[in-house]
Amino acid sequence: MTGYALQMEGISKEFPGVKALDSVTLSVNKGEIHALCGENGAGKSTLMKILSGVYPSGSFDGKIVINEREVRFRNIKESQEAGIAIIYQELALVPEMTVGENIFLSSDLMREKVLNWNKLYAESKRWLDHIGLNIDPQRKLGDLTVGKQQLIEIVKALTKNAEILILDEPTAALTESEVEVLVEILKDLKSEGVTCIYISHKLGEVMRLADSVTVLRDGQTIDTFNVNEITEDTIVSNMVGRSLTNYFPYEEHETGEEILSVKNYSFYNKSTDETIADNVSFTLRKGEILGISGLMGAGRSELFISLFGGYPGKAYGEVTIDGKPAVIKKPSDAISAGLAYVSEDRKRYGLVIGMEITKNSTLAALKKVMPNGLIDASLELKSAEEMTNKLNLKAHSLEAKVEQLSGGNQQKVVLSKWLFTNPKILILDEPTRGIDVGAKNEIYKIINELSQQGVGIIMISSELPEILGMSDRILVMADGTISGELSREEATEENVMKLATGGNNHEPIIN
Repeated sequence: MTGYALQMEGISKEFPGVKALDSVTLSVNKGEIHALCGENGAGKSTLMKILSGVYPSGSFDGKIVINEREVRFRNIKESQEAGIAIIYQELALVPEMTVGENIFLSSDLMREKVLNWNKLYAESKRWLDHIGLNIDPQRKLGDLTVGKQQLIEIVKALTKNAEILILDEPTAALTESEVEVLVEILKDLKSEGVTCIYISHKLGEVMRLADSVTVLRDGQTIDTFNVNEITEDTIVSNMVGRSLTNYFPYEEHETGEEILSVKNYSFYNKSTDETIADNVSFTLRKGEILGISGLMGAGRSELFISLFGGYPGKAYGEVTIDGKPAVIKKPSDAISAGLAYVSEDRKRYGLVIGMEITKNSTLAALKKVMPNGLIDASLELKSAEEMTNKLNLKAHSLEAKVEQLSGGNQQKVVLSKWLFTNPKILILDEPTRGIDVGAKNEIYKIINELSQQGVGIIMISSELPEILGMSDRILVMADGTISGELSREEATEENVMKLATGGNNHEPIIN
């Protein structure tokens, strides 16, 4: 196909006190996969909300041209009728409804006075087969993995005859096998002439999938590149305005005495009695960065949620902190013992999204700002300022709601909340998920600073380069057990993957 499917020219958008977009230009060819890259806060989401009708015509400057015809959308419905579909990170699906019902949610088929269930499920099956998904349309959506639900969102968009499909961080919650399914789906859609706008912080995916890349920075278009003519470094330097020569700024440091010991630890699902972790033993030293790797479903997050007292199951084994037995039955016990846990799902478990930065920053240690049994607002603000300044938080006011912040700054608020407890041990579960390369670099520097201060760091990550780049030592999990341990010198992607997939069955080494 030739010609532009989409042209956005001179797009500017202001919010009170903030210019989110400044004369942005975006041109996308018909039938291509066009990546949109930029740091959190660069303007990507605002631009796509304009395109999808969330921000109506008249609320911004500039023009939108689709298939050489200028359009003005007053709402989301008009954008959809023009062939535009957007799939956000937060899925717009109903878990209690079936797959088929979700696929045709808000469609004319679901508005009929007498719903023809046979027709609905037959049409759902046809669309699922069309993109190669072997899923029963009568199955409850909530029974599927988040990754498969993401793929159902794509099917839902296609039923609306989408000509331009916008995907916002589509692989953030996908397993490796689900990513492969998505890749094949996008290739098939491209061959059918569907145009895709692909927003992602994962530059490896961008280089693999995209035909071209547009980079935004500080609300402006920096440049558009043919992907065959650039490298990941080119994208990064344009995103951040400088060269990041070291993605993983690991610093050599001394580790102290043992701070955490876990011996013969097992725990079970309370309702099913299923074994989640079996006979796990490991240690952590002061100032050490201990990487935890393994495939999805290996039990990494579950193990450390259980150790933190947050998993609803029965646990057995010996846990000592600073040489003293630790009895942890609930998160408050863990906090009192010196543990802090940064969840992989910061919006669900790490933050109160509708609450101010100030209040979120002190939530995990409220007693510190309650000298007389009531919250002292001035002490709360002072404490939040101290914590967020250390983390270089970027916000126009600490009274702003955390939902207004970029992903990287939200993660800093979560970190400030837990650092306010003065932890001895900090568990970081996917600490850089969904944040851009510049913010990642800042998070890594914070991790280094904490390890230099003697905090024991446990870092769980699905990104192998991150684990290899930042860890002093790596434990690999498979099927709820530790399948092996690697020193920094021994750690390679190949060695980690062998242990993660059961390719090496030697006994784990425990220091």
